[in-house]
Amino acid sequence: MQTVLVIEDEAPLRANIVRILSAEGYRVVAAADGDEGVRRVLEERPDLVICDILMPRLDGFGVLAALRSRPETAALPFIFLTASADKDDLARGLKSGANEYVTKPFKIAGLLAAVRRLLPPAG
Repeated sequence: MQTVLVIEDEAPLRANIVRILSAEGYRVVAAADGDEGVRRVLEERPDLVICDILMPRLDGFGVLAALRSRPETAALPFIFLTASADKDDLARGLKSGANEYVTKPFKIAGLLAAVRRLLPPAG
C-alpha cells in the first residue's frame, strides 16, 4: 500500500485530506507542522508528501529544502498545498523543487488528480 504524508497545520483540513486519501486506498500519515513533517518523512518513508506552505516553525519551503538536501529523500514526490494562487508563489514553489502545486480551496478531484499524476496505482 502506498503511503502519503500530509503536512498541514489546520487540523480540520488535515483530517479531511487524510479521510479523502484513505478512502482512495492510500495509507495516510499526518503532521501538524514542518518540523514534525520532516521527522515523519524520515520515520515513515512515504511515497508522496502533500505540504502546506504557510505553517509555524518550519514552512513548506523549509520542508522541501530539507527533503531535497538528503539523498534518501531528494527525489520524493512533493505537492505544495496552499491558499496562495499568486503566480510568483507558484513559480517559486515549482522552482524550489515541488512537483505539483494545488491551491486552497481545492476540489477533491483536483487534489486526487495531482496525487495520481505523481503516485500511479500500484500493481
